[in-house]
Amino acid sequence: MDHDVERLVDLARQEIAKQAVHNRFLDLLDAGKVPTERLCRLACELYRLVGSDRRSFALLAARFSAPPAGDLFLTMAGGEAEALRLLMDFSSALDVGPDDLAGYEPHPLAQAYPAYLTQTSMYGTSSEAALALLANVEESGATYARVAAALRERYGFSEEAVGHFLFFADTPQSMKDQAAEVLAAGLSTGDNAADAVRTARMVDAYEAIFWSVLADGLDEG
Repeated sequence: MDHDVERLVDLARQEIAKQAVHNRFLDLLDAGKVPTERLCRLACELYRLVGSDRRSFALLAARFSAPPAGDLFLTMAGGEAEALRLLMDFSSALDVGPDDLAGYEPHPLAQAYPAYLTQTSMYGTSSEAALALLANVEESGATYARVAAALRERYGFSEEAVGHFLFFADTPQSMKDQAAEVLAAGLSTGDNAADAVRTARMVDAYEAIFWSVLADGLDEG
């Protein structure tokens, strides 16, 4: 990894660590205290989130079509499409059908993360999106791995049913290498490093809000 890129990723991770919020939803999931109704909400919120992210990455690919950025964002858009397909296995295991997903009214704060990503895809730089991936990928991947494990061990879901979470638990090294190339290229052409760090920090904060919304009310009483 380029020295400047490595330094910026480390800086972004330090900023993210300062705002770390404990994930109550994961604790409740590990303890088997998340009711089926809330798992259904999880599926429905993710359906909206992933669909939005797919469009956001496609927009980034259109804005920054030249390699390496165009290749990265097309790959990420394709990944969201695969994640959306895998999500159908989770929703089916919950007896949540296509009409339920389409008709669900999302919680505004649960959709703050995809809304911010859409804003970034419209007005941000390629460096901002690339650093957000690099700085958050380990924590986000660990979260999804933990969700998948809890769903299988505590709730009896099959490996197929948790495929969506396993997909996001492991980001290929090739994609991370692509993101590093995009970040290096963007910085070399004048992208603002401080803006990129801020975007990475905001992405982490909005992801934390997503999980917090899903935990609301479950640990009361």
